[in-house]
Amino acid sequence: MRFSWCVIVLAACSLSAQAAPGQQNLVDLYQLALSSDPTWAAAKNAHLAAQEKLEQGKSLYLPTVSANSNASHSETDIRYMGSATVFRNGGRESFDTFGYGVSVSQPIYRKQISAQFAQAKSQVSQADKELVLARQTLMLRISQAYFDTLQAQDRLDLISAQKSAISGQLEQARANFEAGTATITDVNEAQARYDLLKAQEIASLNDMEVKRRTLQAIIGQQPAIRLASAMEDLHPASPDPADMEAWVTMAEQNNLNVLIQQQVLDIATQEIYRQQAGHLPTLDAVGNYTGTRASGGINGFGTDLQNATIGVQLQIPLYQGGLVNSRVREAVANKNKALDDLEAARRQAELDTRQAYLTLVSSIAQVHAYEQALSSSQSQLDSTNLGYEVGVRNSVDVLNAQQQLFSAKRDLLQARYNYLLGMLKLKSATGQLSDADMITVNQHLASGASVIP
Repeated sequence: MRFSWCVIVLAACSLSAQAAPGQQNLVDLYQLALSSDPTWAAAKNAHLAAQEKLEQGKSLYLPTVSANSNASHSETDIRYMGSATVFRNGGRESFDTFGYGVSVSQPIYRKQISAQFAQAKSQVSQADKELVLARQTLMLRISQAYFDTLQAQDRLDLISAQKSAISGQLEQARANFEAGTATITDVNEAQARYDLLKAQEIASLNDMEVKRRTLQAIIGQQPAIRLASAMEDLHPASPDPADMEAWVTMAEQNNLNVLIQQQVLDIATQEIYRQQAGHLPTLDAVGNYTGTRASGGINGFGTDLQNATIGVQLQIPLYQGGLVNSRVREAVANKNKALDDLEAARRQAELDTRQAYLTLVSSIAQVHAYEQALSSSQSQLDSTNLGYEVGVRNSVDVLNAQQQLFSAKRDLLQARYNYLLGMLKLKSATGQLSDADMITVNQHLASGASVIP
């Protein structure tokens, strides 16, 4: 019987181990987002649609060919007047008519075609940059959600550890009170701290669930129970180059929002040329072939006709009610708007880069400061525990020292996450964020060994 119970316990442990999901890191979730995020999927489809603009622009230079056919049935009643007519004396006629034709038109000179084709190329280039921007945005979204979830996970872990420590302190205070070596105040203080942590734990559990659902909305499934946290021996590195102005210069040249807005300006400029071409003549080569066969007619006999024509067609616009001039003014106003939007994008890129740089540098300094604060808080707690044992410190002092230690741990973890996220934000502000940067950040996590295919 004892052997049977051992087998059952081992089997249950094995099934539990198989059912438990493994730990996931940042690259793991990024890979899931690439295949499951609907926003990224929409961006890819929009990019595919935009590629057709180039084919549509090329088609403007090519001939257009159309075919037509017709069939009709006629019932006529005719009477001819006068004695000199060579036709018979009229009557009712019934006949069918069949026709077909082919028309060809080849543009020879249309100024607006070149402007429209230039617009198509700019639109495709813009779509390419928008796709890169969408991928960078996905990297930031998944990273922000990942580190938000990590913070909630760490907060819950720290509360649990703090509850365990205060629980021990509460039991000791009760034992000392029963032995007559402590007052009820120590018991009440420890109990109050413990109850407060229970309330904080409930709020942290709710926050943890919200953060996990945010991740789920991106990756399309529930993330693992545990996410890889930052390594304890994380050593923040200063941004390279260390000059903020150098990063600003890179942003002016490579920021994707700036480059996209430059394409918008190019499209608006070409639109002016396209509308101005409305004043110019157009020249096309045209050709037609028609065939008509009638089984009868109003004159009593049928026909079988084939006709082919070829030539050139010149159209000169003279007056269109001011429509062309109005469209040109509209295009000029839109170009001026695009210029203003471009300047706004440049200023925003500069601001974002400076903020990202300063935040990154600040987070590096905070990591070092909180590491020192954690060491000092640990020493303070050790000293306070020793003082409590010899009777020179009370339980409140121990509880305060514990609270300070856990706060230092929490702040250090948050500073590390801010540093890792700040690296990505600075690269994004300068338009240089790539999968390699995601792998670099992932290597600073406890199990960050995944590779993006």
